[in-house]
Amino acid sequence: MSAVRPGLPGATRSCPHCKTIILDTASVCPGCRHHLRFDAAAGTDPQRTTSLAVEGSLRAERPGEAIEYTMVLVIRNERGDEVNRQVIGVGALEGEQRRSFSVTVETNVVPAGKGRRR
Repeated sequence: MSAVRPGLPGATRSCPHCKTIILDTASVCPGCRHHLRFDAAAGTDPQRTTSLAVEGSLRAERPGEAIEYTMVLVIRNERGDEVNRQVIGVGALEGEQRRSFSVTVETNVVPAGKGRRR
């Protein structure tokens, strides 16, 4: 769990379905996509945007040879210090095999004053 107090921007909790750590404000788990609570604004919130989307693919170049891959996600702060590093997946490709990858970062604006300490 997060060191940030519940109700503050960045506060987290565990998804009851897949146990992934998610934001307290999430109505739908980004990992398993299960609905967590009814939220009339879910999916229609103009404040929620996809700020980054990257897609790519790999394929084995030569028949008879295999290539191995490791997908690593690194998050850095404004000073360049690593905040988080995770190996997301590993595997191998042979022959005509292909894998595609996509990474998205969604952001949600928290209204001024919401969750602030008094």
